[in-house]
Amino acid sequence: MKEFVISETQSETAVLVGLITPSQDEDKTKEYLDELEFLADTAGAVVIHRFTQRVAAPNQTTYVGKGKLEEIHQYIEMRDDAGEPVGMVIFDDELSAKQLRNIEKELGVKILDRTSLILDIFAMRAQTASAKTQVELAQYRYMLPRLQRLWTHLERQGGGSGSGGGKGSVGLRGPGETQLEMDRRIILQRMSLLKQRLKEIEQQKNTQRKNRGRLIRVALVGYTNVGKSTLMNLLAKSEVFAENKLFATLDTTVRKVVIENLPFLLADTVGFIRKLPTDLVESFKSTLDEVREADLLVHVVDISHPDFEEQINVVNRTLADLGCADKPMMMVFNKIDAYTWVEKEEDDLTPPTKENVTIDELKRTWMGKLDDSCLFISAMKRENIDQLRTTMYDEVRRLHVQKYPYHDFLY
Repeated sequence: MKEFVISETQSETAVLVGLITPSQDEDKTKEYLDELEFLADTAGAVVIHRFTQRVAAPNQTTYVGKGKLEEIHQYIEMRDDAGEPVGMVIFDDELSAKQLRNIEKELGVKILDRTSLILDIFAMRAQTASAKTQVELAQYRYMLPRLQRLWTHLERQGGGSGSGGGKGSVGLRGPGETQLEMDRRIILQRMSLLKQRLKEIEQQKNTQRKNRGRLIRVALVGYTNVGKSTLMNLLAKSEVFAENKLFATLDTTVRKVVIENLPFLLADTVGFIRKLPTDLVESFKSTLDEVREADLLVHVVDISHPDFEEQINVVNRTLADLGCADKPMMMVFNKIDAYTWVEKEEDDLTPPTKENVTIDELKRTWMGKLDDSCLFISAMKRENIDQLRTTMYDEVRRLHVQKYPYHDFLY
C-alpha cells in the first residue's frame, strides 16, 4: 500500500494563495497570509510570493478563478525558466479532493493547504507516543476523503459481458477503484487501531491524574507562540522547549509548582490557532483534557502581536467549544517589553511615533479593566513576575479552600 503520511516539508520555496471575500476583507486576508507564512517558515519553507483574489466565494473546482490560476501557472513557469523553481503552492484554506486534483493538474507542483501544512508541523513536533499517535490519526482523517485523487492515473476499465453494468457493478471495477477500496479499508483499520491505542494511553493518563493527590490544577492556554512555555519554565524552573516558532510545544507538560508554601500543578498546553483543522481538534481531545480538567486557566496573550485581540477571540471560542468558558481564568498579557503604541500630535502634521507603555498606563486601558486578576508581564525580561506569583497564589489558595475545605494545609 502507498504510505499516506504527509512527508516532512523540506527547505523549499513556496507561493501563498488567499482570497478576499465579503466575510474576509483585504486586511484580514493579509493577516491570515502573514500567519500562513509563519507556518511555512516553521515547516522549513521560504515564501517568495503571494497571490490574492477578490471573489464572492471560493471556486468549488479550483479555489481561485481560472484566470488567477493561469497567472500562478505563468509565475511558476517564469521561475522555472530563470532556474529558480517554485517548490510548492500553499493555499490558506482547506482544499477539497476535487480542488486539489484540478489545481495539481494545472500547476504541476506540490500543493498544500493550511490543514496539511499544520499537520506537517505537528508531525515534526510530536515527541511522545501520545502526540505521535494523535498526529497520525489526524493525518489519516485528512487523507481519507482525498484518496481518490491519488489514483487518477488509473483509468476505470470496462470488463465482463452482458449489459446493464452500472456504476456499482462488480464486473466493471477498474484497477484504480480496486486499489482505492483496498487502501480505504487498510486506512480505516489503521485508524481503528490508533483510536484503541489512544484509549489505552488515556487510561494511563487518567491513572496518573488520580495519583496527583489533592492539588489544584492550573493550565496555561493561549494562541500559539505567545510565550506559554517560557512562562512555564519561569514558574516551574523547568526545561520545557521554547522557541519563536508556531506549535513549539505539542506535548502537554505538567509540572509541580510551589509558591510560598502552596503547591499546585501547572500544565503547558498546545497553542490554539485560527482555522484550526477539525481533524486536529478531534484527534487532540485527550491533550486538551488537561484544559478541561483544570481548576484555573491562565490565558496568556502576546500583547505585542498586531492582531492580539482577534487571537483572544479565537482562544475564547476554542475554550467555549471545549466546554471550558465558565472556568476561573486569569488574563496575562505577555511581552510588554515589545509592546508599543502610536502617539499622534494634536496638529496632525507631526509623524506618529511609537512609544513604550508603562504597566501603570496599561492598567488604565480596556485590557486592565477586564477583571481584577488581569496582569501585564514580560516572561522573557522577567518583568512583573512577582505580581504574577502573588496573584496566582491568591487564586490557587482560594480554589483550594473551595475544593478541599477539610484538607489540612498550611497557608
